[in-house]
Amino acid sequence: MDSNEFHSFYLQRDMKNIKLHLVFFTLVILISCTEPPTIVGLWVVESVKMGDEEMTPNARWMRFNSDSTQESGNGWFQHSVGKWTYNLERSELDITNTNGLADPFGPFNIKISNHQMTWKRLEEGQPVEVRLVKKEVLPKTYGDHILGLWELDDSLKSNIQFLGLLDEIDYLFFRWDRKFVIGTKKGKRYGVYNVHGHKAELELFPYGKELERSRWAINQSENKLTLSMMNADSLIRYSFKRIDRFPE
Repeated sequence: MDSNEFHSFYLQRDMKNIKLHLVFFTLVILISCTEPPTIVGLWVVESVKMGDEEMTPNARWMRFNSDSTQESGNGWFQHSVGKWTYNLERSELDITNTNGLADPFGPFNIKISNHQMTWKRLEEGQPVEVRLVKKEVLPKTYGDHILGLWELDDSLKSNIQFLGLLDEIDYLFFRWDRKFVIGTKKGKRYGVYNVHGHKAELELFPYGKELERSRWAINQSENKLTLSMMNADSLIRYSFKRIDRFPE
């Protein structure tokens, strides 16, 4: 074999090896692309329907771990833990919570497509459908959005005789333990608050008998917060801006 034949032989062999490598890598890419979607990961509830009624909770999520454990919560608050099992042949998902009540309705029939998942089953004779979407970050509830310290920015009160909890307010502090502090020129007022699980509504329960509880609609964006009183005959609205230290 002369030198030209020698180089030609090895060149052809190298070309075959390159083609084999290309075929191999192409197969790897195709296999990885066609890998079935997995339930493992963080899922956020987009909607919950029971019959014709929508009952979507605010910022509800579930995280399914690869070791068959699961945890769930609303916003930054995790309230349930337990196990999960998935029957691939029947497409049935069974969830159990070790710190909650037993589920009497049995497993969900589920369908996973890309980053979306749908659960269906019957509850009390009514069809239930839950739609979820896969996420990387926990969602925030209305309560998570209002956490922190807020200074009065502006107020609109059409009833000047209103003598309620927020009269003469300077700042409003929503603590993580569901307690609030209202700062006024006359001192501080304390109480507990509750944020609705489905709607942007807030209830304030002040300590003491001289003030009654009040209900407020929440409108929050960026570092602005507006509270509009719901159990009042006239318009009572307060606007706040977020601050990071108590006013002097």
